[in-house]
Amino acid sequence: MGSIEGSIRAKRGQTMDSTAPLAVITGGGRGIGKGISIRLASEGYRILLTYNSDSFSAEEAVDMIRTNGVDAVALKIDCSNPSEILLLSEHPWCQNGIEVLILNHGSYERVSATKLTENELRRSMEINFFGAFGIWNSVKDQLNDNARMVVIGSQLGIKGSPHGADYSASKAALHLWARSLAQDLGPTGKRVNVIAPGYVDTAILAGDSKEKRKQRELEVPLQRIGSPADIAGVVAFLCSEDSAYITGAIIHVNGGLFLP
Repeated sequence: MGSIEGSIRAKRGQTMDSTAPLAVITGGGRGIGKGISIRLASEGYRILLTYNSDSFSAEEAVDMIRTNGVDAVALKIDCSNPSEILLLSEHPWCQNGIEVLILNHGSYERVSATKLTENELRRSMEINFFGAFGIWNSVKDQLNDNARMVVIGSQLGIKGSPHGADYSASKAALHLWARSLAQDLGPTGKRVNVIAPGYVDTAILAGDSKEKRKQRELEVPLQRIGSPADIAGVVAFLCSEDSAYITGAIIHVNGGLFLP
């Protein structure tokens, strides 16, 4: 990790464009969030990403972004902890206005629906739903006029899961809260949309055997597992003027796996 940290310190001496619009991405240091961070940086946004445990991946993302001449910073935030959420709203970059807010952080523990405990359900809701609400509530006054917000939900938030009822419930709540927010914010010009991914090549699937991986691929009409870049491309669209008349939508990015 030392060589990456040294490279980051060196690059932070470079002059970056402090006037570039700011994108805040929770859970932006790995997986889908890392893909989004890198893609939005390529679109000209300064990146403030949060992470909770994987500092190496988060700083690696910052290093990749800054190598390409765009400013970025990683902030350690437990999105289920209200005190830590305040650190985000107090960051100097946020004080100067947020153009894009991506709520991507989350936790998924596979527990049978029949064995799910109340504590497990509460924990998933605290991270996936109340954490997202807490981030929004903390920075809402710092969102610029016509700001865009994208919430990373899940197909499981619509169809459910026998081994992820807590995750599904938290994502369902997230979907409907985001759609309600879109309706309330519409007159202000701010837009809120949801992406519901299917199978994506992240840590959630890392434990799959080769056989399980192949089974997943065969379930998808496009015959492959999605990549973080597949999700990031749709996020970039929803943050652009090409989607200026879209708000309150749930966009399914799943290769045809689930067609509600």
